[in-house]
Amino acid sequence: MEVVDTTQINTFGLSPKADFASPSEEPIFVLTRSQLKTIIQEATAPILLELQDLRAHQEEDIERLALDIAHDRQRLARLEKIEPQPMQRDRSEILRALLAANGGKMLAKDARQKMRLSKELFSMLIASMKDDIDTKPLHSDKRKLVLTLK
Repeated sequence: MEVVDTTQINTFGLSPKADFASPSEEPIFVLTRSQLKTIIQEATAPILLELQDLRAHQEEDIERLALDIAHDRQRLARLEKIEPQPMQRDRSEILRALLAANGGKMLAKDARQKMRLSKELFSMLIASMKDDIDTKPLHSDKRKLVLTLK
């Protein structure tokens, strides 16, 4: 029986990879640390300038948006403020007089009936008089509303 050398079976001569050096391992350029630093700074300088410019614009945009929000809030506050119409002013004076005549307190239902107003008109009148009149539920019957002068 013949003994076979296993190294000959596993290989077909010299391996082509044995003497091959990849191009990435061979030095192409030799740079000093300061030269490399200069190259990196020159390459990143435009990006840094653009980043600074973007940050400056971002701060301007934030300031502009903050001002826009403040102006919008002011406009909304003006729109939400209910200015009584001339007829409402007359009715508000009547309601104040009615409350004063009843000791400063009165059930909302009784006041509405005496003024002969619909529920909708009366609730709009009370809403326009928030600075002059307090509304609270009656302690004995929470369904009823008590009007009091401030």
